[in-house]
Amino acid sequence: MTELVPAARPGQLATRTRSAADDWPPEALDFATELAAHYAQGDPYPGLVGAWIARQKTRNTRSTYVRQYRVWDAYCRDTGTHPLEARFPLAEAFSRHLETAPTLQPVKGGHRGEKAPTGPPRSDAARANLLSACSSFYKYAVRARGDGWDPFDLVSRPELDQDGSSTEGSTEEESALLLTAAHEDGPRSYALLLAMYSMALRLDSALSARVEDLGHDKGHRILKVRLKGGRQKPKAVPPSTGHAIDVYLAGRTEGPLFQTRTGNQLDPGYVWKLVRRLAARAGIANAATFHPHVLKHDAVTHALDAPDAKLHHVQDFADHKDPRTTRRYDRKKGRLDNSPGYRIAARIAERLPSVVDEEEE
Repeated sequence: MTELVPAARPGQLATRTRSAADDWPPEALDFATELAAHYAQGDPYPGLVGAWIARQKTRNTRSTYVRQYRVWDAYCRDTGTHPLEARFPLAEAFSRHLETAPTLQPVKGGHRGEKAPTGPPRSDAARANLLSACSSFYKYAVRARGDGWDPFDLVSRPELDQDGSSTEGSTEEESALLLTAAHEDGPRSYALLLAMYSMALRLDSALSARVEDLGHDKGHRILKVRLKGGRQKPKAVPPSTGHAIDVYLAGRTEGPLFQTRTGNQLDPGYVWKLVRRLAARAGIANAATFHPHVLKHDAVTHALDAPDAKLHHVQDFADHKDPRTTRRYDRKKGRLDNSPGYRIAARIAERLPSVVDEEEE
């Protein structure tokens, strides 16, 4: 591996038995190694980025930050600017660049993992998240080095709808069709999707769960899940979900709860393809854009629909720290269900020629 730490200076120890990078998670070590190939030996930048990635609490966050920050690093190198020397004007230009830059998409017929910049530009939310990730690195770098600046500090972020969610939801009937398709696909698919829906699980929480995390507490079957930010929390496992998990496990008592045939944790990319394929099989209207988080989104929305729903209960179920986050699901649905457009279109339709009449003519 390329050396990530500068050579010893006078007054430092001349030898060592290990590097701080030896204790990093693989996402941080791999990314630092990747960056080190582009910078001079002894440059502290790759190690600084690696240390920043390493301090993120979950594998999903680390992987997401690597994917996002890689875009900024490449942009800096393309402009001939060392990232530690970047200033506000470059960061602002980068923000404008993201508005039109194509995203990477898998190459049809290409080798495994091959991607090309042929996708649509990032959404407002995706751009906001990417800019926030870059700013996070510079805030860390300033603290770690004791000098420097955050070039993204003054960069304007896309204005997002704080009262809604961009996720396209499903009806309860559509969710039932999806879970039926998962059941037909096999025990693992059914247990995974039913758990994500009935327990409002994020994908990374579902995939990081282990069989050993299953247990009981005061008469409830529970699963200790790892939440966003590294928190852990016991969540109730509904009886039907517990039965589906037991059928899938078939007596297995250890390892990832949802694993491959070789015993490894399922890859998030595989689950994305799985839910999209099952959504298409179930005949769901938005199957082409269906993704794993829709399951949690639908679970929260459907829970709020119950006549006796209590916001604080649904908030806890959804693992939201702020009740306003939970309310967004309700407000989005309310804006659609209660749209005056339905009423004015129905009234005006009485004065318009009917489609049937036009077809008969």
